[in-house]
Amino acid sequence: MEKEKYKSNIWKSYVYDFMKNFTLFSGVLVPFFTIWGGITFAQIMILQAIFTFSMFLFEIPTGVIADKFGRKTSLILSGLVTGIAALVYSSYANFWIFALGEVLWAIGSTLSSGADSALVYDSLKEIKEEKKSKNIFNRVETLGLIAIMFSAPLGSLIAKQFGLNWAMILTSIPMFIAVIIGLTFKEPPTGEKKEQRNYFKILKSGMEYFKEHKILKILTADYVAIMTLSFFMIWVYQVVLKNLNFPLEYYGFVHGAIVIAEIIILNSVIKIETALNSKKKYILFSSLLVGICYIILAFSFNIYVAIACMLLIGGFGMTMKPLFYSYMNKYIDSDNRATVLSAVSTVKSIAAAITNVIFGYLVDWNVKYTLFGIGLITIFFALISKLEDKHLKD
Repeated sequence: MEKEKYKSNIWKSYVYDFMKNFTLFSGVLVPFFTIWGGITFAQIMILQAIFTFSMFLFEIPTGVIADKFGRKTSLILSGLVTGIAALVYSSYANFWIFALGEVLWAIGSTLSSGADSALVYDSLKEIKEEKKSKNIFNRVETLGLIAIMFSAPLGSLIAKQFGLNWAMILTSIPMFIAVIIGLTFKEPPTGEKKEQRNYFKILKSGMEYFKEHKILKILTADYVAIMTLSFFMIWVYQVVLKNLNFPLEYYGFVHGAIVIAEIIILNSVIKIETALNSKKKYILFSSLLVGICYIILAFSFNIYVAIACMLLIGGFGMTMKPLFYSYMNKYIDSDNRATVLSAVSTVKSIAAAITNVIFGYLVDWNVKYTLFGIGLITIFFALISKLEDKHLKD
């Protein structure tokens, strides 16, 4: 009987993650802030910087909650706080209300960060099926993408029919459904408790590890550059659609198409590498393609060409994380793996927060020149990369 309860945690985790990713506002987030909220694009990027800082601030305290009160409790609170955050966002059009929403959403995100995978893995341990963890985690990740793929188009239709704030208000429903799913989880026994360390110590320890690892530094520099520049597309594409007079009710369909492009490219990397006969050439090709697409997007007056560029940037640029992490892991000792990867993630987040605010002000000034500049910067980083095929180990 106990075994069946732990086994049920697996399929319940699929439903939980699907609901947590069913964000109806994702396809109309920029119009929500700029049209309904009345703030500038630069202010949206400042809000994202607040979110990033809040993630750093609450990662450790929320981790303590998971350790002290259990992963089940942490996941329940995650759905509850995230649902409340959606209601706060949509309660009143004001920058500081939005900032409060960002803090609450960050708390909700950190409450589930790690707790969800830990609950699944420890449940698998209880039923002696740990070997299935890779497939299970891949399914959870895929279901999360599928949730966005469906929710973004639906949300844009809701926004057009009932108002932009309703896409945000109704996002609270799947979050509260996640709470109900969380209440049914069976808490598995915990493993050995690990020492909690703050981000400054993690960052310092991780940076010290890089001193004697030249190849790791090269990999990290390329990863941070391409991911930071590519991921900005997820914010600016809605500005481009608006400038091209693309109907609001179809924004979410473009967002869903970007997700599909990511899934396709993620499952085609090996084939493309084989065709190019070089791992280095794949990264160079992807980076150059992202840069060229940004430049074309900057001056395109054709909606079909613009959307094609968005899909290519999303598909090739935003799927670099698993590829680079695979290469990085080959150069990191097991004892230092978590610390070093946390440091890499922290550096990338800080870089994104800073550059996004700068890009945000530039977009308010002139979106075309900003996209053109981002394209040139992306091509520049691709051409000066010191990566070699011998660095990229399978």
